[in-house]
Amino acid sequence: MTSLKGKVAIITGASSGIGEAAAKRFAAAGARLVLAARRPAELERVANDLGGDIAILPGDVRDEAYAEALVALAIERFGGLDIAFNNAGSVGTAAPLTDLSAEDWSATLTTNLTAAFFGAKHQATAMVARGGGSILFSSSFVGAANGIPGMGAYAAAKSGLLGLVRTLAVELGPQGVRANALVIGGTDTPASAARQPDADPGVQAWMEQLHALKRIAEPDEIAEMALFLASDAASFVTGAAIAVDGGASITKM
Repeated sequence: MTSLKGKVAIITGASSGIGEAAAKRFAAAGARLVLAARRPAELERVANDLGGDIAILPGDVRDEAYAEALVALAIERFGGLDIAFNNAGSVGTAAPLTDLSAEDWSATLTTNLTAAFFGAKHQATAMVARGGGSILFSSSFVGAANGIPGMGAYAAAKSGLLGLVRTLAVELGPQGVRANALVIGGTDTPASAARQPDADPGVQAWMEQLHALKRIAEPDEIAEMALFLASDAASFVTGAAIAVDGGASITKM
């Protein structure tokens, strides 16, 4: 079993979906956790379900002060920071680029890309002080590998994460800090388009057909790769965009 014994990890977007699944995997592997999300009640539920050494701090990842506060909490409560899974994000407004407002464009990039920068900026400093660490990001096959109409802002943000990861990897590698991105395929989370109350019944089938495996992922399947990249088992992996996408990036309809 992959071990995170003695490690301290921040996970954002931890109140449901991939973030919650990662929290369960990381805790089972022995990590002490700082869980972040906007919804206090859901964060408390996850923490109560897991038990053990867990701190929670509700807030908005778009606020740099929140990113700094999460790191400060990890240091105050557990003595330092070894791992960060910057998983929080949002699809944002779906519309053709010619119809997308500047406000909607900015909001999507802030949530998915600028927030990741805020997190990494403060996480990296703490990890260098600790002698090394692992910073992870949730990217997407949308933009990184495939274009989907109406998702220009989301695609730009998720593609931008890959450039951020590569730069972090070369800047922080000499200090023992690794940076990697999970390029994630369609996943069955509460935020999934197929799960929305007004979703067309055909959305699920359409999403499944985008993938070589002809299905979408369970959150645990993504969390398992996050666990590997966070651990010392991936000690020579940095600057990578790891496809966990069920073959979506190689499927041509």
